[in-house]
Amino acid sequence: MTPGISKIWVYLSASPLLWLTATLLAYQIAYSIYARSKFNPLVNPVAIAVALLVTVLVLTKTRYETYFEGAQFVHFLLGPATVGLAIPLYQQLDKLRRNWFALIVSALAGGAAAIATAMGVAWALGASPATVMSLAPKSVTMPIAMGVSEKIGGLPSLTAVLVMITGILGAANARWIFNLMRIPEHSVRGFALGVTSHGIGTARGFQVSEEMGAFSGLAMGLSGVLTAVLLPFVLKLLGLA
Repeated sequence: MTPGISKIWVYLSASPLLWLTATLLAYQIAYSIYARSKFNPLVNPVAIAVALLVTVLVLTKTRYETYFEGAQFVHFLLGPATVGLAIPLYQQLDKLRRNWFALIVSALAGGAAAIATAMGVAWALGASPATVMSLAPKSVTMPIAMGVSEKIGGLPSLTAVLVMITGILGAANARWIFNLMRIPEHSVRGFALGVTSHGIGTARGFQVSEEMGAFSGLAMGLSGVLTAVLLPFVLKLLGLA
């Protein structure tokens, strides 16, 4: 890098707007590739955008803390976006009233299965206690998962990566799994997707139908709350945390 360009880069990299723009641009490029693939779930725009941003950060030797100064604006909008999920869910109010008990039991069962299988496989493969605990909340939305991970003795940074991978894999493979299991109802598909793949799965659900996205958002919220409340208590009761 020439001295002139280097000075320009130092000036630009200090501006939070640079990394906000880079984040939005990376996702736009990723979404364009996703659209060109005719919305093939394997061509996940989140995974592509993350890969693009990581490449830029590595090549420019930019610290994550510097990047996040700009990306925090997008991070802040996650809250209002999550609250906004209540609007399509309200339109499914009749179904919620009829099936509220089944939905709560399903969230409990799905969350417990996700936690037990992740911890069990990690333990069987000889993972360290910190890694096992980091895996426990991998299927809930990232802010909750990181908080729970820290409380039970996991590594929040590792949990964040695992949450992202879980969401991407779930969104990419859910359609074939549902077809294999012959589950046609969008409400059921959406709820299962939300329990296992949190926000990324919910975004995928909304691309299929509003009903699927609404139930996925409900499952994401229920699973997150139940995990945050019950997981530390259960692990402490079992003497694991």
